[in-house]
Amino acid sequence: MANVIRSCATRALLFNKASFKPIVTLPAALNKVQSASIQTSAIRNDIDSAAKYIGAGAATVGVAGAGAGIGTVFGSLVIGYARNPGLKQQLFSYAILGFALSEAMGLFCLMMAFMLLFAF
Repeated sequence: MANVIRSCATRALLFNKASFKPIVTLPAALNKVQSASIQTSAIRNDIDSAAKYIGAGAATVGVAGAGAGIGTVFGSLVIGYARNPGLKQQLFSYAILGFALSEAMGLFCLMMAFMLLFAF
């Protein structure tokens, strides 16, 4: 709208300077070019958050390894029972020790993932 009024006013000034009377006066705000800057986040913060999520995802891979280790421990326990039922109590104590070590490694991996996400 402002451009149309401005172009009509320019034509009237060029062709008939004496008879030109402005119909509408433009406010000063329309004469200024308004520009809005786009605000974006810093690239550094984006890279840091992406690295944090990638690191946490990589740390949780160890939890799958703990699951596989626990499965192997109890699978071996069943095979040991089948071969020698007389060693049932000793085999069970070794299986519980293997379970605890495998589960501890899985929990350490999970702890590192949560530390990467929430502490750094």
